[in-house]
Amino acid sequence: MIEAIEDKNNWNEFIDSCIGVDSYNTFEYHILAKQPEERAVLIAYEHEDIRIGLPLLIRQIPGTQLFDATSVYGYAGPVSNNLPSTYDNTHFIRSLNTYLTENKIITVFSRLNPFVANQEEILSNYGKILFKGKIVVIDLLKSVSDQRSFFQRRLKTHINKARRNCEIKEATTKNDLLQFLDIYSENMDRVNADKFYFFKEDYFYQLLNSVSFKTILLLATDKSNGIPIAGTLFMLKKGIVQYHLSGTRNNYLHLMPNKMLIDEMRTRATTMNCRVLNLGGGLGGSTDDTLFQFKSSYSKDFRDFKIWQLIVDERNYQSLLEAKNVPAENDFFPGYRFQPK
Repeated sequence: MIEAIEDKNNWNEFIDSCIGVDSYNTFEYHILAKQPEERAVLIAYEHEDIRIGLPLLIRQIPGTQLFDATSVYGYAGPVSNNLPSTYDNTHFIRSLNTYLTENKIITVFSRLNPFVANQEEILSNYGKILFKGKIVVIDLLKSVSDQRSFFQRRLKTHINKARRNCEIKEATTKNDLLQFLDIYSENMDRVNADKFYFFKEDYFYQLLNSVSFKTILLLATDKSNGIPIAGTLFMLKKGIVQYHLSGTRNNYLHLMPNKMLIDEMRTRATTMNCRVLNLGGGLGGSTDDTLFQFKSSYSKDFRDFKIWQLIVDERNYQSLLEAKNVPAENDFFPGYRFQPK
């Protein structure tokens, strides 16, 4: 009933047999996103004609013989096929719980994907599903002009200014990639980003060469000298476009070329018959910060962003909390991995 898949071909074959799959569910993305100490595993469930795949990163809990599981950076959660409209997940939960218990996995955390069907039905009554905020979506099934009609007036002004001063090109060479890497690193330094967000050259190279999803890297160049000044990387699979990474050189922030690149991608994706462009949300799910305000200047089509938290082994979980002396009011999950600043 349950199989742990860790090889590329079987993983992607299973995933591609499911509906509503996103780039964040693929084997390639998991291998890129995982840390050295983590194992990328697709927990594959089959019963009669029902299929459910749950991609996770499994890691050992330091100082123990126990493990926990988490999801990749992005929007993951389970994918499925042939679920009836009124799905009873009792058998799935029982099978998954047996697998987790036998493999000493005491907690599971996963970000969910609002564009993938049936995730909450699959996980209902097993752990907790929590609302964490809103994400901003551009509906690509609308016409290009209808999409633009929802743009804030200031956004339109900024896009027009950027198009007057910049050219757009799609990255196709190694030099294009290196230019973007330099821009991205400069951007991360400016915002004092966590080291997690500093990716090596091979990360971008593998994204651009993935065969299980399409990656498009758009660059903005200064019309006066041809120098790349900004870049934005998008991932596409089965009609879902993810705004993944971006950066702008410090000296060109006033031109706001990233706004133009998002506008360019949504027009291209519309002609490619994609159905949705996900711009994501604010920091930590906030709807009050400047990041969310920037994204919501494109659209007022908001979707709920939710996470799933599961404690499989309550006894060991509580023991780890006590050993770490985690404050009772702390809501970080799993609590024993909380790192006070």
